[in-house]
Amino acid sequence: MQNFTDIQALMKSELDLMNKILVDRLDSNVDLISQMSQYIINSGGKRIRPLLLLICAKATDYDGDYHYSMAVVIELIHTATLLHDDVVDQSATRRGQETANELWGNAPSVLVGDFLYSRAFEIMVEPNSMEIMRILSKATNQISEGEVLQLLNIKNANVTQAEYFKVIERKTACLFNAACQIAGILSSADQKVINAMGSFGMHLGNAFQIIDDTLDYESDSKIIGKEIGDDLSEGKVTLPMIYALEKTEEVENKILKDAIKNADASHIDQIVEILLNVDAFQYSRDIAKIESNRALESIDYLPDSKYKTALKLLCELSLERNS
Repeated sequence: MQNFTDIQALMKSELDLMNKILVDRLDSNVDLISQMSQYIINSGGKRIRPLLLLICAKATDYDGDYHYSMAVVIELIHTATLLHDDVVDQSATRRGQETANELWGNAPSVLVGDFLYSRAFEIMVEPNSMEIMRILSKATNQISEGEVLQLLNIKNANVTQAEYFKVIERKTACLFNAACQIAGILSSADQKVINAMGSFGMHLGNAFQIIDDTLDYESDSKIIGKEIGDDLSEGKVTLPMIYALEKTEEVENKILKDAIKNADASHIDQIVEILLNVDAFQYSRDIAKIESNRALESIDYLPDSKYKTALKLLCELSLERNS
């Protein structure tokens, strides 16, 4: 295996069945709910989180069927957060398409997001595992905490790296963590193995989000599906900017702080140049690589298999993303 397409090919039958269940579980007697849910689910995305659960289940020799429905739960929770995020951020596009709140309005988006959360909780009881329910309920709580922490940090030029990691571990990495732990639980692995799987997910999720935040400044809008500097225009302070603030003085430091405090990306070319001059992008990628390596170390114990190879490749690809 060499790329993400190879991983998708390996898991094609599992992904196809998971997607079928996902579509079935989105069915509602309320037409607007079905219409909006289908729009969001079909609007793109690589299904990284449910894919992780499916691969981890195979890597730990699970031979049942609950990994399909639990992967659906993970995707429903993630999709609900996207709906709510777009309302909070007042986003008009995501992945190059209009957001649900842009098409239907904020109120329907929030309510359909609530529907997806509640549908996820309906499904998660099916394996009859208190441990799985504990992990998923904790993850949804942490995601909410992460969103609130991020909101509190808006336009705050004094955010530290430690505070940044508190946000991304809750906002992003905790659902990666949950997906991988659930696979271990389904496989009846011992607690040490389950914890190691969770560690893999947490560190991979951190790497994934750091690269995502870096791409917001250095990628192409046609590739990532949003305008360069969108995070800055929303007042979000991410790792490249935090590092640049640490490394700049006087005039350049003031330019960055003013841009953050005013959520102003109008001088994005100048800001990107400052970030480049202090190697903020390389620093961020180096931190992402550390997280990716920690993820790899977490699964050293797993016996060699094509599924372990896929997990290792995901770590590598998380660092090479351009979208």
